[in-house]
Amino acid sequence: MDKLIVHGGATLRGSINISGSKNASLPILAGAILTGEDCIIRRVPDVSDTNYMIQILSALGADVERSSGTVRITCAEISDEAPYELVRRMRASICVMGPLLARKGRAVVSLPGGCVIGDRPVDLHLRGLEALGAKVEFEGGNIILTAKDGLKGAEIDLRGTHGPTVLGTDNVMMAATLAEGITVIESAAAEPEVLDLANFLNAMGAKITGAGTRRIVIEGVKELKGVEHTVIPDRIEAGTFMAAAALAGEEVKLRRVCREHMKAITAAIEQSGHRVEFNEAGDVCTIHRGDNLKGVDLVTAPYPGYPTDMQAQMTALLATTPGISVIKDTIFPQRFMHCAELKRMGADIKVDNGTAIVRGVEKLSAAPVMASDLRASAALVLAALTATGSTQISRLYHIDRGYEHIDEKLLMLGANVERVKER
Repeated sequence: MDKLIVHGGATLRGSINISGSKNASLPILAGAILTGEDCIIRRVPDVSDTNYMIQILSALGADVERSSGTVRITCAEISDEAPYELVRRMRASICVMGPLLARKGRAVVSLPGGCVIGDRPVDLHLRGLEALGAKVEFEGGNIILTAKDGLKGAEIDLRGTHGPTVLGTDNVMMAATLAEGITVIESAAAEPEVLDLANFLNAMGAKITGAGTRRIVIEGVKELKGVEHTVIPDRIEAGTFMAAAALAGEEVKLRRVCREHMKAITAAIEQSGHRVEFNEAGDVCTIHRGDNLKGVDLVTAPYPGYPTDMQAQMTALLATTPGISVIKDTIFPQRFMHCAELKRMGADIKVDNGTAIVRGVEKLSAAPVMASDLRASAALVLAALTATGSTQISRLYHIDRGYEHIDEKLLMLGANVERVKER
């Protein structure tokens, strides 16, 4: 296993390209199951989650070729059973369920694994697919879905306890593209990644309207065709590097971003006293570290609100921001495992019932810390950039799930980081 050593104190300067979105790539890769023709998907980030999805598609019988960010998938002949050994490693593998069911009339998928950040049930996915006419059974840790008479359009409400389900919306939307009749998804997730999937499916010949809003309408078609598609930029990676630039930067420039997708993250960075400037096209931004910094109040919410996936990184930024900040996570109230590790570095954070109260300290100091999940590990890297001394971050495989070559990008900006093998 690898660990990252971050030597604090370096100033970040220069520019980097933001990768394609991990969270958009995963369902789009799965969506290629819906046709037997070639699909070419560009800007797929080289992260372990996309690698697992490609392995799952290969195990199902797809012909997959990958070269430097471009993936070509042909699902001419595929199996309807996704292997447990691969599915257990990644929660997002559940999104092969909808397209397999639509294409084959049957899908066998293991109950998935992934981040340990609280209960992330698949019941909303199943409720949606049942409404389309699927029969759901559980056997030996597997979910078995069958639709002997095909799928039929339906009105489905996907409202969950903590807001809409992104992957659930993806699954039902993909299944509904080949269902007979019209499907209406109420309380749909409105995230940009859902809209990107809908754009991919529409290019294949699907008839989807309303993606990016809370109400999506899908008119079923007989078949879908192959297509070429470029994945949107990763707004969470962009937000993470925005926070890094605010912490330790001097006019850091991020290329291949999407201003529209970054509004809530940009607003939070600006509220804490930093400056973010976008070019006219909205695809390049420059972050200027502020002089008069202050604490902020943040509440996570479904898009277009502040994303839970940027909660940990903002906590790291606010740990050394003067004043008191209050961060409430309404999506995953248990998602504060990074706080204990930040406290080991000298942060003053109290967590209670899904809320963190952060009192900004002048300086953090290096300590050996352990990543507990994907975004928590990013927060520890950010904190280490300005900490006194050298911080060792172990369990780096968490960060490799969702950040493409994060150590190389930090090195390009002038950070002093090294990836080493754990003994």
